[in-house]
Amino acid sequence: MSNETRDELLTAVSREVAEFQSATDEMDEAVTLRLGVNRTDLRCMGLLFARGAMSAGQLAAASHLSPGAATTALDRLERAGYAIRTRAAQDRRSVLVELTPLARQRIEELYGPVGQEGIQFLARYSDDELTFLSAFLREGRALQAKHAARIREGKTPLHAKDAENATSSDE
Repeated sequence: MSNETRDELLTAVSREVAEFQSATDEMDEAVTLRLGVNRTDLRCMGLLFARGAMSAGQLAAASHLSPGAATTALDRLERAGYAIRTRAAQDRRSVLVELTPLARQRIEELYGPVGQEGIQFLARYSDDELTFLSAFLREGRALQAKHAARIREGKTPLHAKDAENATSSDE
């Protein structure tokens, strides 16, 4: 394969990844509108759906929210009927947050069809291809998480002028 063909292929795959991310974002936006929640609330719902009940502190850490922002999101989810706070059985001082049956039902209604169709779509791939896809997605997720942390830590200038200042101060 020529370098030009490889470069074109790398560009095409990169473009498809970006388009896949945009389509996922579009799907999530449609879900937020249907549920009447915002993106932060949906992220919290997704974590609770995937991981089960957790403390507010655990949810804050998993969603990269401050404790106050997590509490505000949980208050909104409770008012919407999507989350409840309960005392932990082992430690009555601890409060656990979990999704309500209504929230689980709505998530299944909205995301279930894409998940079911996605499984059918994946079934056509060989075990080797699925192994490759799994590794690609795992490594891509780690890459995104690494750069999200970098950005949250403020290691990226926000403006061209900031980039110039960072460059000139490094000299």
